[in-house]
Amino acid sequence: MAPSVTEVTSAPSKRRDMAVNGSANGAAPSPTRGDAAETSYRDFFWTYTEEPHRTRRMAIIKAHPEVTKLCGPEPLTKYVVAAVVAFQVLLAHLLRNTPFWSWKFWAVAYVFGATSNQNLFLAIHEISHNLAFRSPLANRLFAMVANLPIAVPYSASFRPYHLTHHKSLGVDGLDADLPTRFEALFLDSILGKAFFCTFQIFFYALRPMMVYRIPFTWVHGLNVAVQIGFDYAILALLPGYFSANSLLYLLLSSFLAGSLHPTAGHFIAEHYVYETVTPTARDPTNKIPIPETFSYYGPLNLLTYNVGLHNEHHDFPAVPWTRLPALHDMAKEFYADLPHHRSWTYVLWRFIFDEQIGMRCRVKRKQGGRVVGGGTATVTAKVADWKEDEIEA
Repeated sequence: MAPSVTEVTSAPSKRRDMAVNGSANGAAPSPTRGDAAETSYRDFFWTYTEEPHRTRRMAIIKAHPEVTKLCGPEPLTKYVVAAVVAFQVLLAHLLRNTPFWSWKFWAVAYVFGATSNQNLFLAIHEISHNLAFRSPLANRLFAMVANLPIAVPYSASFRPYHLTHHKSLGVDGLDADLPTRFEALFLDSILGKAFFCTFQIFFYALRPMMVYRIPFTWVHGLNVAVQIGFDYAILALLPGYFSANSLLYLLLSSFLAGSLHPTAGHFIAEHYVYETVTPTARDPTNKIPIPETFSYYGPLNLLTYNVGLHNEHHDFPAVPWTRLPALHDMAKEFYADLPHHRSWTYVLWRFIFDEQIGMRCRVKRKQGGRVVGGGTATVTAKVADWKEDEIEA
């Protein structure tokens, strides 16, 4: 991306803000400028427009009705997951006697382990949309298999939070992908952003529970039990094949996958605003749409279930990873002019060192959205008894 910079100064913070194709990185005044809540969130990009994906989806279906034929499960997914799980178990076996603090242990964990576990993170993302099997139950159970080398149970909890992210994109208090006020206040500096990027796996794991809590179901219980059983087998039941170092390898792989790793750039690239925003667009009362989802078109999509095609994914969550490139080609006129990334590594570099980009560079809206799976969300939203086809729409 090659953004054109518009320099704007926010009176309270005196920070220079870069805007993106239609919304600003700085103060976003509300219709009533004295609104205390809006003032406290001043540096986010507040908007009163509808999230863009539903509208674009309808337009694409009207222009290309054949696009709906791309929807549905991808049989290849289960074989890729099985291969990556087996590969990680093999490496855990081979490293059982390798010292944890050796360069070999960390190099293998960074190059192979982190890449593999990031692949499994995104396999679980794919499976959460029921795109491995036609049966919802089969998808729930298979996600637990993909979860095994991650060493921490999370697949069951990820799904409702992620689907709510789709149905409530940018809605403050619902979209758990949004930085909290605490993060925006304390981490919006070079050191703070470096800390966030290094430990972002913990932010993504813990933040959802700070936003709202979902009900604990039998699926969550089974996920926990299966994962504890797998970890215990690694630690105690198969001493000739594994050791404590084997489990440490898997845990380190998960940490590095969500740290300063090229594939971890997708966490930031997907929804942080990198484009410039005009002064007019930074005022939400003008209702000028702000780009809030960004695709990545680069080689790392080959290792990450094409998650880089993120506008395409949000437009059509029911299209599996193998068919997202076909969706892009079919509706190219809708995607050609959208801002996008070419390098996840550069995304991380700019996020840390560019003072115009930071924790507050996210589009937020105060109302709307729908909760998937229930929970303790307190904002105004519809808690729906979703049917599977409605969730995937």
